[in-house]
Amino acid sequence: MSKKRVLIIGAGGVGRVVAHKCAQAHETFSHVTLASRTKSKCDAIAADVKKSTGIQIDTAAIDADDSKATAALIRSSKSDLVINVALPYQDLTIMDACLDAGVNYIDTANYEPLDDAKFEYKWQWAYREKFEKAGLMALLGSGFDPGQTNIYCAHALKHHFDQIDTVDIVDCNAGSNGLPFATNFNPEINIREVTANGRFFRDGQFHETKPMAISTDYDFPGVGVKKMFLLYHEELESLSQNIPGVKQMRFWMTFSQNYLTHLEVLQNVGMTSIKPIIYEGREIVPLQFLKAVLPDPGALGAKTVGKTSIGCVFTGKKDGKTKHYFIYNICDHEECNEETGAQGVSYTTGVPAMLGAKLVAEGTWLKPGVWNIEQLDPDPFMKEIGKWGLPWEDKVLTENVLAAVEH
Repeated sequence: MSKKRVLIIGAGGVGRVVAHKCAQAHETFSHVTLASRTKSKCDAIAADVKKSTGIQIDTAAIDADDSKATAALIRSSKSDLVINVALPYQDLTIMDACLDAGVNYIDTANYEPLDDAKFEYKWQWAYREKFEKAGLMALLGSGFDPGQTNIYCAHALKHHFDQIDTVDIVDCNAGSNGLPFATNFNPEINIREVTANGRFFRDGQFHETKPMAISTDYDFPGVGVKKMFLLYHEELESLSQNIPGVKQMRFWMTFSQNYLTHLEVLQNVGMTSIKPIIYEGREIVPLQFLKAVLPDPGALGAKTVGKTSIGCVFTGKKDGKTKHYFIYNICDHEECNEETGAQGVSYTTGVPAMLGAKLVAEGTWLKPGVWNIEQLDPDPFMKEIGKWGLPWEDKVLTENVLAAVEH
C-alpha cells in the first residue's frame, strides 16, 4: 500500500485532534496539511504536533465556502483525500471541491443550511451518483455520534442480534471546565441542535417533541446517574434506514442544570435566534454574535476535568430469544488534553475521523459512492479504535431500563 497525503479542513478542537492522530498514523499518511480560514490557528496546532510527534505538517489558509479555491488547495497540496471538520454549512462546497480535484471525502457531521436550523442527509445523499461516476468515495458521519455509535450498531447487528428492535444512543459529558457557560463543541451548532424540536423513530416514522421536553435518569458507566434529555440527532436518519426492521430509535444527551438555566435565559432574550437583526446600521445574526463572545471549545482542553460516557443500548432477538446489550466508551478529558491539547468531546470526534480516513486510504473501506459509516464492515474499525485512544466495552444486560420510558 502506498502512503497517502491528507488535507484536514478545520482548525478547531476536532481539527487539532485529527491533525495529531494523522501525524501518529504516519505509516498510512505520508503528508498532512491542515487548513482553515485563520492560518495562525493551524500554525499553532502544527507546532504542537511537531513537539509531540516529531512530524512536520503543512498549514494553509482557506475559505471553505469557496469550492474552486478549496479544489486548488487540494491540488497544490497533492492530497489524496480530505477530512472535513469545518462547519456543517460547508459540507457541500467541500464535496464539490473533492469531485473537482478527484479525491475522496470524509466528514463528521451532515450538511446544515446556514439560514435554516435543520440538518438532514438528503443534500449529501444527492451526491451519490456523482461520486460513483467519478470513482470516488464520500464517507459521512465518521465522528463519535454520528460515527462510532453507528459502528456500534453495525457491530451489534453483525455479531449479537438476528434482529434489532430498539436502539437508544446515550451520550453523557460529565466534564467540568469551571466556566459559567461554555459549549463543548462549536457554540453555534451546539445551540441550534439543542434548541430544535426533539424527534424519535418509532414504527416506521419519526415523531416530534418539544425541545428538551422528555428526560430520564440513566446510570452511565464510569460517571454515575445523570439526567439525560431526548434530542434529535442525525444518525437516527441513516440508522433507521440501515438497520432492517428496527422498531424504535432514540438519542439522549445529558446537560447540567447550569447549562439549561443559561440556555433558557439566552433564548428568552433572543440571543439564540438565527434571524438577522439590524444593529448600528449593519445586519448581524444574534446566535453568531453569541458564538463570538462565548469561550472557544478548542481552548477548553486545559480547563476540563471529568469523563465522557457514550454508548448504545439495544434490545432485539438472537436465536429466537430476547436479548439486551450495551456497548460504550469512557473517555477522560485530562488524558485527552495531555495527548493532544484538546478536551474529550473534541477527542471522541477526532479519533474516529482519522480512523475512518485511514481505512479509506488503505483501501479497507474504499468504494465509490456516498456512504454512511454503518453501511461498512464494522470489524476493521472495532479492531483498531482502541489502540488509537477510544477502547470499547460491552455487556449483555438482564433488562433494558430505557424500554419503560414513554413519551
